[in-house]
Amino acid sequence: MKTKLTKLNIMLILISIISISLAQAQEKLLKGKVTSLENGKEEPLPGATVLIEGSSKGTTADIDGNFSIEASGDDVLVVSFIGYKTIKVPVANRSAIEISMVTDISALSEVVVVGYGAVKKSDLTGSVASVSSEELTAYPALSATQALQGRAAGVQVQSNNGGEPGANFNIKIRGGTSINANSDPIVVVDGFVGAEMPPPEDIASMEVLKDASATAIYGSRGANGVIMVTTKRGKSGGTRVEFNSSYSYQEASNQIDLLDGEEFANYRKEFGNYEFQGSNTNWQDIVFRPGYIANNQVSVSGGNETTRFYLSGTYFDQEGILVGSDYQRYSLNSNVDIEVNDRVKIGFNLYGRRSESNGVKTQEGSGGTGQAGVIGSALRFNPDVGIYNDDGSFKRAVVGGGELDNPFAIADQYQRERVTDRFQSNIYADIKILDWLSFKSTLGVGNTNWRDGEFYPTTLIFGEGVDGVAGIEARKQFSLLSENYFTIDKKIGVHKFSWVNGYSFQKNTSEAWETVNSGFISNSGSFWALNQGSNPGTPFSGYSQTIIRSFYSRLNYSLLDKYNFTFTGRQDGASNFAANKKWAFFPSGAFGWNIIEESFMAPLSNVFSEMKLRASFGYVGNQAISAYQSLALLRPTYSIVNGDNALRVGELANNDLSWETTQQLDIGLDVGILKGRVFLTADYYEKVTNDLLFRRPLPSYVGVPTQLQNIGSVSNKGYELTLNTKNLVGDVQWSSNLIFASNRNKVLTLPDSVEFYGNGPGHLVLDTDNQLLLEGQPIGVFYGYEYDGIYQTGDTFIPGTGFEQIAGGERFKDVSGPNGEPDGVLNGFDRTIIGDPNPDFTWSLNNTVTYKNFDLNLFIMGVHGNDMLSYTLMELETFSGKGNVTTTALERWTPENPNTNIPRANAGRSFRVSDKFIYDGSFIRVKNIVLGYTFPKSVLERIKVNKIRVYASAQNLFTFTKYPGLDPEVGYENSGSAADGNRKIGLDYASYPNVKSYTFGINIGF
Repeated sequence: MKTKLTKLNIMLILISIISISLAQAQEKLLKGKVTSLENGKEEPLPGATVLIEGSSKGTTADIDGNFSIEASGDDVLVVSFIGYKTIKVPVANRSAIEISMVTDISALSEVVVVGYGAVKKSDLTGSVASVSSEELTAYPALSATQALQGRAAGVQVQSNNGGEPGANFNIKIRGGTSINANSDPIVVVDGFVGAEMPPPEDIASMEVLKDASATAIYGSRGANGVIMVTTKRGKSGGTRVEFNSSYSYQEASNQIDLLDGEEFANYRKEFGNYEFQGSNTNWQDIVFRPGYIANNQVSVSGGNETTRFYLSGTYFDQEGILVGSDYQRYSLNSNVDIEVNDRVKIGFNLYGRRSESNGVKTQEGSGGTGQAGVIGSALRFNPDVGIYNDDGSFKRAVVGGGELDNPFAIADQYQRERVTDRFQSNIYADIKILDWLSFKSTLGVGNTNWRDGEFYPTTLIFGEGVDGVAGIEARKQFSLLSENYFTIDKKIGVHKFSWVNGYSFQKNTSEAWETVNSGFISNSGSFWALNQGSNPGTPFSGYSQTIIRSFYSRLNYSLLDKYNFTFTGRQDGASNFAANKKWAFFPSGAFGWNIIEESFMAPLSNVFSEMKLRASFGYVGNQAISAYQSLALLRPTYSIVNGDNALRVGELANNDLSWETTQQLDIGLDVGILKGRVFLTADYYEKVTNDLLFRRPLPSYVGVPTQLQNIGSVSNKGYELTLNTKNLVGDVQWSSNLIFASNRNKVLTLPDSVEFYGNGPGHLVLDTDNQLLLEGQPIGVFYGYEYDGIYQTGDTFIPGTGFEQIAGGERFKDVSGPNGEPDGVLNGFDRTIIGDPNPDFTWSLNNTVTYKNFDLNLFIMGVHGNDMLSYTLMELETFSGKGNVTTTALERWTPENPNTNIPRANAGRSFRVSDKFIYDGSFIRVKNIVLGYTFPKSVLERIKVNKIRVYASAQNLFTFTKYPGLDPEVGYENSGSAADGNRKIGLDYASYPNVKSYTFGINIGF
């Protein structure tokens, strides 16, 4: 028996050897290359994985995309790479093979950047909106902030001064969470908290973190939302060069209809003797001119398996539509990533920018004698005179009892120049300690220097009386950031964990100095010759420093890829609070349920491709106030002893000053239908901010007008909807993106129930404040009289000091009195809420159609339900003889024209805030239309270019609005201090209007 078994075993072994030998004889060396289509050209795809299906045998492509593997003719290769669709390729007895991979757009979109890492979209529990590079570069934008407008639900972006070159922007995410503290979101660029966004051309993607679950990892700076920016980086393979260039022709989108020279002369005769001066000057035509934007960017990127780089330079040049305004920006952006070995990665990001801005005077705080801005002067200056007198000097007008410079003189002679240098750098080291444990350390530095110079020459009224006045100021701001955190990524069966634990340290310092002088012998020195002046003003200098230390932790847990949990906590300490109130803890929790993974959804799998329910709740904070606000401060003042200096109490100490805290609830639903052709994201949120950093008025006997306290609360609640559809997917492809958002803001509690604020331009001499903070009302509601038309002959006049009681005079409603009931007298008791500047809802619609090599895009946005108070039209339609007026004056009441609702001309009429000057600020604007053509590959191969795309586009081409001013998309005095940005909303006075643009551009890739 033993002998037989031995022989049988030997025979089986021989058969096996023969079979293996035959199989090996059939295998042969297969050589191949893996590529991908990049910028119209096949580029090698190093690192692609090549496996033989059904076995463990495999290899990876080298730096040139080449690979070799032993395979038989019947084998099938499985080729995969992150971000590309996995494909199967039969060997079919070939000895050489070329494999071209296609980008998997859905796979790329699954990864979402969040604080201190990234997560799969299916595992996301918070409310996050993503904006692509293509959306940010759809048209030439002053900054990435401007390009974000209308691209994310719940995000409002508004320029501080319309289309002014170099203007800043206000961003609100889900409404303003504060009143006196800053409500701008924090910006994080490649991990650098508080960084400046690079130009849109250098941004790969942007994520907006909106709910507490997403923002709590940033703790004390998460209350206003977080904008995560990921810049473009190099890829392995050949060096790529891209050149993007565009030129935009710009013009004013609107003008206000004013009286011409003869009409103005007839109007002025009602106030006394006046003779027509012989000219017919449209001052808006004089100061408005064609403008342009020239935007050019060159980038070089590439690398190999261990080192990748990206280098970009951008030059942005804008000449504004107002004479005397222009802006230039030069920027450099660079990223380098190095894989030292399988465990260690290092790299750095470098960004530098210089901008130079020449500005004109607009949105003046006082348009009185010598203080008018260009727009304000253009609207009210005499139209019956020209620019120059016979001796070559500039014409002036007498309005409101004082002289007024003509608008061209202001635009041409006034000088304001700002130069800003920004440098930021961030270096990192990423160490993979174990397969499931990594450590990342980053060190970032940022430095901003700006200098602002201003000069009024003697050719202008303000400079004439003092022989010219000049001033110069400068700021130097430095930020140091260190981030260090561990990340645990572990999967055990059906359990998946991701745990981040870290420490952050950030120090910010600011230095400031400024001075002024007047009494110059010559205008030639401008603000660079202050030593030539004879009347120096009081110089100023200052220094401040703030420090934030933080400990943070976030745990993401996923069970069965169905149930996802996120728990976040951050302990923050900020130096600008009181000694015993510096530290606070901000927790949050969130849950996500992938309903689509449940078995009961299987019968609906042909309808629903995704369905996820999200819910989150948490607390985030706000410490965005100046340094030393909890301390008693001394300020300089005049001394009663000649020649001596003196100090006075400027701020009272507050030993309890601490954080604003915002709690937020978010419930969201993500639904994909018809294999992703329709995708819906819907969110409902409620936010309540308590312990407001509120500047409370103090009794006059204290000697200090206000004190910053933690008192009061506000709420924001609303809905957001994002709908993406692929309407056509054949030869003609058509996709749409609809965004809708509605936010309701309300003041819940205040220290004194109500606060009045918001004086208008000083020369209007308004007798009352015109905006309110009132419990139960939105922030910034308008407060004034209800206009009731005009009196006609025979009407009963309502008495009241300063109110007209003549036929043709303005009439106002008697709505209240000392006892809360109408009392038959017009006075301050008759003021009431007359408008709300907060929009009811906003929306945008983005459509893209492609056919063969052509692409067409249409981007529309709308804002609805917001009221605007126009000081501009108040000045132009009070008809008190203080300057030019609108053509509405042609219909004014006169004894010969009594059947009208337009009041008579009256020199004694005061400027008064009423709902007569409250207008519907709703608008629908066609933001961008673009038609592009990409040259076919057959043409590109002949000229040895990878990509050429040419396009023509138009921006702000059509605006549909009932607002009668120059532009509904403007603001007045809503920049500067945080209180201005949060409270002074919905105002318009002599603002720089937005512009209409026509753009031609080209993109070339080598």
